[in-house]
Amino acid sequence: MTVDVAVIGAGVSGLTAAYDLVRRGHEVVVLERQVRVGGKARSERMGAFLMEHGPSSVAADGAVPPLAHELGLDAARVELGAGVKHRYIVADGRLHAIAIHPAAFVTGRFLSTAGRLRVMAEAVIPRRADDVEETVAAFCRRRFGAEFADRVIDSLVCGMFAGSAHRLSMVATFPRLVEMERAYGSVLRGLIAGRLHGKRMPGRQLFSWRDGMASLPHALAARLGSRVKTGVAVRRIAANAHGYAIEAAGAGVLESRAVVIATQSHVAAGLLDKLDVAAATAAARIEAPPLAVAFLGYARRQIAHPLDGIGFLAPGGERRPVNGAMFCSSMFSGRAPDGFVALAAYVGGDRAPDLARRPAGEVIDAARQEFADLLGARGAPVLAQVRHWPRGLPQYRIGHRERLAPLCAASRHRPGLFLTGNYFAGLSVAACLAHASQTATSVDAFLRQRARELSAWTPEPCTVASRTL
Repeated sequence: MTVDVAVIGAGVSGLTAAYDLVRRGHEVVVLERQVRVGGKARSERMGAFLMEHGPSSVAADGAVPPLAHELGLDAARVELGAGVKHRYIVADGRLHAIAIHPAAFVTGRFLSTAGRLRVMAEAVIPRRADDVEETVAAFCRRRFGAEFADRVIDSLVCGMFAGSAHRLSMVATFPRLVEMERAYGSVLRGLIAGRLHGKRMPGRQLFSWRDGMASLPHALAARLGSRVKTGVAVRRIAANAHGYAIEAAGAGVLESRAVVIATQSHVAAGLLDKLDVAAATAAARIEAPPLAVAFLGYARRQIAHPLDGIGFLAPGGERRPVNGAMFCSSMFSGRAPDGFVALAAYVGGDRAPDLARRPAGEVIDAARQEFADLLGARGAPVLAQVRHWPRGLPQYRIGHRERLAPLCAASRHRPGLFLTGNYFAGLSVAACLAHASQTATSVDAFLRQRARELSAWTPEPCTVASRTL
C-alpha cells in the first residue's frame, strides 16, 4: 500500500493533521497503536456520570470552534454553567473564592493589601533589558511580586501543566505574556490593550460537548473513516528513494511519500532513532511526569460547599496531596445525574510524581480526604474511578525551545518527515489543533513541491547500441 502521507498517532493532533491533509486532496492513512482514537482526550460514561480522563474543556476562541462547526458538533455543544462564579485557591488550609473577573485579584481579599498594591505596580515596573531565559516563578516575582507569584501563579501552573513554576520556562510556557512585556513594557498594559480590542476573560469562554471531549477526536475519525487504522503499532520508519517505508506489527510495510509523527515525545524518540539521532535525543529529553485523575460522584446533600466555581487549585506551599480539583457537574450539564455531583481530583505531576503511581484505592482515599477537608464531603462517594497516566503532560522546562530546535529541523534533514504534538506550542486542545494545522500546511507544501519537481524532470533518452550476432 502506498499513500501520500502516513500519520502516526490518532490523538487530537494526528487526526487534525490527517483531516486537514485529506481536505487538501491527499491520500492519507492514520496508524494508531491503541484500539481507540483520541489519545488523552477520553470521555467515559458510567451510568449518568461522565468522566473526563484528560482535558475537560476547550476555549471558545481559536482553532476549535470553526473545526467543531465543520464537523457538525454545534448541536452537542454545552457552555460553562451559569452557576460558575468563582475560582478557588487553597490558602492557610482552606478555600478562598476569587471572582472570575480579571480584576478580582486586585479588588478581592485573597491577597494582602501590600500584595494587591504590588500587582498594580506591575504597570510601572521597567521591562527587562536582557533576554536571559527565566522560570515562570522568576518572571512573575519580578513583574508582580512574591505573594502573587507564590499563591496564584504557582497554583495555576500546577493546575494547567501539572508542573512547577520554579522549573518551567516562562517564554516556552506563557510566550504571550513575555511578548506583552516586550511590546508594552508591562503585562497589565498589554492585557488592558487586549481588553480594549474586545478580548474577553478566558475563564468565561470555556465549553465542551454533551458527550465530553472525546466528541472531537471521534468526529474527526468518523470523517476520516477507513483511513484510520487502530491497533496498529509502528515498529520502524526507514527512508527510501520514494519517501518512507513504515513497518507496522501485523500490518506489513506501508510506503508513503511523507510521514507525520503525532505521538507522545517518548514514542517519537523511538521512531526517530534510526532517522535523526539529534531529533530522537531531543524528544527523549522532554519529561512528562505521571499523573492520576480521581473521579468521584456524590449525592448533592453529601457536599457542604456550594460548588459555585470551576474548581480549586493548591499552591505548592500548602503541601496538599491533591494539586487541584474540578467541579465537573458545575462546569457543564450532563456530568452527573439529578441530585448528584461529580468532582475530579488531580494527583502527581511534576510536584509529586510518586503519588500518581500509587494504587487506585490510595488515590481515591487521598481525594476523599481532600474533599472532606476542603468541601465538607461526608460519607463515601457513590462512584469512584481512577485513571493512571504513566506519562502525563510534557514539561516545558528551561531550555525547551533549544530542545525543540532539532525536532523542528527534522524535515530539513529528512525531507518529508514532520512532527506535531502537545510538546511543541502548548498543551491545550486549541494549541494542539493550531500546530497540527500548521504542520499539515507544511506537508502539503512539501508534497506539491515534490510533485512539481517530478513533473519537470525529463529522463534522458535511453540509447541501446545495436550489434550483429
